[in-house]
Amino acid sequence: MNAVRRGLGNGVVQAFLVVVGLVWMTPLAGLFLSSLRSAEDTAKGGWWTVFSSPGQLSFDNYSSLLGNAGITQAFWNTVLISVPTTLLVVVIAALAGYAFAWLDFAGREAVFLVVVALLVVPVQIGLLPVAKLFGQLGLFGTIPGVVLFHVAYGLPFAVFLLRNYFAEIPKEMLEAARMDGGSEWRIFTRLVLPVGRPAIASLAIFQFLWVWNDMLVALLFADSASQPLTVELQSQIRQFGSNIDVLAPGAFVSLIVPVVVFFAFQKHFVQGVMAGSVK
Repeated sequence: MNAVRRGLGNGVVQAFLVVVGLVWMTPLAGLFLSSLRSAEDTAKGGWWTVFSSPGQLSFDNYSSLLGNAGITQAFWNTVLISVPTTLLVVVIAALAGYAFAWLDFAGREAVFLVVVALLVVPVQIGLLPVAKLFGQLGLFGTIPGVVLFHVAYGLPFAVFLLRNYFAEIPKEMLEAARMDGGSEWRIFTRLVLPVGRPAIASLAIFQFLWVWNDMLVALLFADSASQPLTVELQSQIRQFGSNIDVLAPGAFVSLIVPVVVFFAFQKHFVQGVMAGSVK
């Protein structure tokens, strides 16, 4: 009887999760089907009409998308902003997190307190002062300027997260490595980084998704030659409100990349979220 109850309970939970997954995937599927329809078919009815008229579907819109210089350039700009930002934040935060967790230096607690305090500073407060500074340095309106802004505002949370994770590593492991003659750099690269891989992967996913989907910072710091896909799509909507045959595939490409990244690293993401919950 207990086995039957557990089986029914598991079945109900699984069915509920399937329903939630289908509901969550419906907008993505609708956007994908819309991206395969012409503007004329879209004007006649919703995307669900493809099930009764599958002849509407074609990849002509994606051919038009590849021929849209603004969209393609904005896509590569997004890659050039998101990937370096994620790498810089992860590398710098990992080094700083290890230092705050296990290295003794003057003012360590005070500096870490400053880092934690920076978590409560809204991004909006720094937009205009940093824009003025970047203008003086010649970085305003450039991809490096956008990258530097994202790195600066992503580091406080990243350092806080990795420091707390690294601090949970058993002290005996580090002491044993030092007794074996391991340098701090060797301990960091051969011991701390492998152990901290779940947290590092989770941080990389969060940082990548945040930067890839950003519009606020890009609107202010990127010019027309360096603007990412989110800004370009918004600009095309404002200028050509009826060109759904370009906007729909562009929006799908902008959406599918973060989805693919998340599912590719979901195992590490779950491990990072659950890390420390069971000791």
